[in-house]
Amino acid sequence: MRVTLKDIADEAGVSIMTVSNVVNGNRARVSAETIERIQRIVAARGYVPSASARSLAAKSSRMIGLLVPAADEDSLMISPHNVAILGQIERQLRKSGYHLLLRGIAQPSEVGEALKSWSLDGAVLLGFLDEDVDRLTPGAVGNVSLLAVDSYSDNPLTTGVRSDDYTGALLAARHLIGLGHREIVFAGPPFTGAGVVHQRYDGFRAAFTEAGLTWTERVVTVETTTHSTGRDLGRRIPTDHPDATAVFATADILAIGIMEGLADTGHPVPDRFSVVGFDNLDLSEYVTPKLTTVAQDIPQKAALAVERLLATIEKQQHPDSPITLDVQLIERASTAPAHTA
Repeated sequence: MRVTLKDIADEAGVSIMTVSNVVNGNRARVSAETIERIQRIVAARGYVPSASARSLAAKSSRMIGLLVPAADEDSLMISPHNVAILGQIERQLRKSGYHLLLRGIAQPSEVGEALKSWSLDGAVLLGFLDEDVDRLTPGAVGNVSLLAVDSYSDNPLTTGVRSDDYTGALLAARHLIGLGHREIVFAGPPFTGAGVVHQRYDGFRAAFTEAGLTWTERVVTVETTTHSTGRDLGRRIPTDHPDATAVFATADILAIGIMEGLADTGHPVPDRFSVVGFDNLDLSEYVTPKLTTVAQDIPQKAALAVERLLATIEKQQHPDSPITLDVQLIERASTAPAHTA
């Protein structure tokens, strides 16, 4: 049978309010002797405070929502990169005494509904397009603190943490150009505005300008960034771009699929094609050949996201400008000097 505040109060000979104050840390008007007695009884009886009761006492739910896009009612759109971010965010929140609630959002209009119905202290937006973040209004957000991961939105209702996408793609293109590649395919999801993929596209193109070269526009797009779409893409690239010698993919999982698709058509990596990815997921070291990729510090990104969100919640700070994290190129076996016929 669950031990209640009343049980503790009866045994200690004090009021329920006094026990509640001690349990929740409000001890200014309680004597040291009474505090010690209550704590001793709490430990002996194995009393566990109710999370909901604590929330009411603190006027805080201690709950953070993690909102991710949903392809439909039955599936969430969570890439391997976002899975890694999600795990790190949950870990950081747990260490800070918060609980994480995951919610799939099929339509951008559902964001406001989710924020209002959960009594959240804050929420993290993960995987949303900038235009979706831009559409958020004060009426939809209410008093919930928001942080958008990997967003370039200027919406003042959110703060954010992201990696230096422009520089990452710049480093990838510099590496391939340095190996003698000139006909390079840029592969990723469709992009508009100033979002993550567009930043990587701009950085990629900048490397050619920097080197005094003209890049033959070779952009191939996929609707979903998955291994299977990458494999299909890899099978088509030798036919659609017969002069190409390298591919830069905007995500590791896409790059790994492309490598497999190229191999399927007799174009092995790196003998015929060099391939570079982005993220430095664990998978990039498990494949053969190991993937050259742009590394972003996912644990640091998650830790800073939680730190910034909780500072906004607990200190009522106005969101600062987004934090942009450094990236670096990790050279592995999937890149080699350009193939010449």
